[in-house]
Amino acid sequence: MWQYTPRVAVVRGLRTPFAKSGTHYAHLSALDLGKLVVAELVQRSGIDPNTIQEVVFGNVIPSVKAPNIAREIVLGTGLPRKVPGFTVSKACASSIQAITSAADMIFRGYADIVIAGGSESLSDIPILFSKNFADALVSSSKQKSVGGKLGSFRKIRPKDLAPDAPAIAESTTALTMGESAEKMAKENGITREAQDKFALQSHHRAAEATASGRFKDEVMTVLVPPGYDDVVETDNLIRGDSTLEAMAKLRPVFDRKFGTITAANASPLTDGAAAVILMSEDKAKALGIKPIGFIKSYAYAATDPFDQLLQGPVFALPVALERAKIALKDISVIEMHEAFAAQVLSNIQWIGSKKIAQERLGRSEPVGDIDPEKINLTGGSIALGHPFGATGSRIVTTVCNELQRTGQQYGLLTVCAAGGMGVAMVLERE
Repeated sequence: MWQYTPRVAVVRGLRTPFAKSGTHYAHLSALDLGKLVVAELVQRSGIDPNTIQEVVFGNVIPSVKAPNIAREIVLGTGLPRKVPGFTVSKACASSIQAITSAADMIFRGYADIVIAGGSESLSDIPILFSKNFADALVSSSKQKSVGGKLGSFRKIRPKDLAPDAPAIAESTTALTMGESAEKMAKENGITREAQDKFALQSHHRAAEATASGRFKDEVMTVLVPPGYDDVVETDNLIRGDSTLEAMAKLRPVFDRKFGTITAANASPLTDGAAAVILMSEDKAKALGIKPIGFIKSYAYAATDPFDQLLQGPVFALPVALERAKIALKDISVIEMHEAFAAQVLSNIQWIGSKKIAQERLGRSEPVGDIDPEKINLTGGSIALGHPFGATGSRIVTTVCNELQRTGQQYGLLTVCAAGGMGVAMVLERE
């Protein structure tokens, strides 16, 4: 018996310009950036705020003062205080998790309109004290006399005063993302030249897309508080004048003697926020809104982080395609998150490998071939930047807008994430 399956629509997406950490948004938190983008998104959409039923946001490095930024965004943007909100964390796939969690609510009929996205400020990371100094602070706070308070610090030594900043490293392997990407480059034979060429493509395409106005509908202007005299209109990480010769002069960062990964072919530390409005297809029709895309399928996967950490998308992709009942060759618009050029090129290599299909995926044939020159047509994370919690939402918006611009039917995105995780999502045009 035929059964109606509701579709989840992406009706609009928006992001702040992305900025190198320590620049434009140096004094803003992830919450500040999230409030800016959600307030602007709701205003541009023209949707009655009273019809919004939930806010779901991704964030990787939470503030101890506002760990549930989704709810704080509701309270800080003028949305009705009756709107609940929850925050998710799935490393670089956090805002995709926010979007799929929201989509599942809509698919089950629990909501009609949900805002989902993510935010990150790597300018505002929590700096931790050593355990000894933290214990002394707690003990001091419980003392009533000045002598007692000072006495709590009598065993503190200079080494205890050193800050303990969080590291972008795997707790299981103790390797940073960059070190893991170096491992992938070596094992897969991804050359420095290939990485630099791909990174240059990202920068040139991002510069062209910005100059041509392709980002006009998905990037807002930010007047940075509290002075509002710093006006940010575009991403400040794009290097449209880069050359292969200039990139070749840079020294490797993670393996200084034999490495291939440099500051030019890796995504930079970035601040920014992005969000989308999701609706049930019926609700969008009732409101007379034309969606920019629909979520057709998605899949998450994970692999052993001691193996090749950032190959998660390879395992998620075939499942997402099967759930969408289409093949890779049916997809015209492809966006792959660029954590590192080596990671993207390694993902593409494995996706097209029969050996990997048989030995790793349990499949007789490879998923298919992807041409690196035919993906990320408006640039990717290497050029635009990568606020951990926001990147996925940026990519969803870009894929949907590209489907509208080109008239193609299907779009695909993949995102790798810490912990050996990955996600793939198929989007479609109406």
